[in-house]
Amino acid sequence: MAPILLDNITPERSEYIEHEEVHVKNPHLHSMEEDILYHFNLSTKTHNLPEMFGDIKFVCTGGSANRMKAFAEFMQKELGLDGENGVEDICAGTDRYSTYKTGPVLSISHGMGVPSISIMLHELIKLLHHARCRDVVLIRIGTSGGIGLEPGTVVITDTAVDSFFQPHFEQVVLGKVIVRSTELDKSLAQELLQCGREILNLCTVIGKTMCTYDFYEGQGRLDGALCSFSTEEKLEYLRRAKEAGVTNIEMESTVFAAMCRVCGLKAAVVCVTLLDRFKGDQITASHELLQEYQLRPQYLVSHFIKKRLQLL
Repeated sequence: MAPILLDNITPERSEYIEHEEVHVKNPHLHSMEEDILYHFNLSTKTHNLPEMFGDIKFVCTGGSANRMKAFAEFMQKELGLDGENGVEDICAGTDRYSTYKTGPVLSISHGMGVPSISIMLHELIKLLHHARCRDVVLIRIGTSGGIGLEPGTVVITDTAVDSFFQPHFEQVVLGKVIVRSTELDKSLAQELLQCGREILNLCTVIGKTMCTYDFYEGQGRLDGALCSFSTEEKLEYLRRAKEAGVTNIEMESTVFAAMCRVCGLKAAVVCVTLLDRFKGDQITASHELLQEYQLRPQYLVSHFIKKRLQLL
């Protein structure tokens, strides 16, 4: 069966509309008396979502719960908010995702891989819709493997691609293959690039990010429990990826880009590279250096948020 191309952003609707509330693309939600956001431990009946989240303008998400808590604490200081009691996990009743609110910034973990972030995004987009949020920007911040880039390089994604280097996200729905576009907002990427040039004494680039469903064989690593290819085959694949414009590899960007695009949300992916995959598969940098690398996307995004809020 041929894949079904499904992209609810038509050429006429390719521009993101300002000052609009967040929309969901599911007509069945309107007939539900209550929408339970199970993995967030929130509900439209038991929680006043507009009061709790209606002022959200920025959602920053990353794989690690600890990292997103640290980012929330960092933003609390950067925005000059009262931090005497620290930050509290809004979704403390569940261990799936951790969520912290600091002023207009929501910091939330998404776990590892496409299935985990997909579940989070479904409930996050519904949350933003129920809260009647407007003009929200979503940014995934994280780590990645670089392709021909020095470790510590910050990559801002303009298009997420699959393992065939195609700008698509495929999902099986009711036995049919649904294909959605994975292009991200170009103007937002350029705005973030400018922020990187303003504050970071390092290389910040825009490029394509390849999303895989596996950390080991799926990314052409030679160090997993299974390996069905040679070193030469691995390097040839990475060369083809580089020729296709791929700058880094991670495991969430395609579904993130696709879901945000369908719902008309401005979105970006900002990831630091921890190694150059042409030079190896295992991370050899010291713990201290890795910690410094992981802070770079946070510094860049913080600068972007403060500029948007006219705090600089």
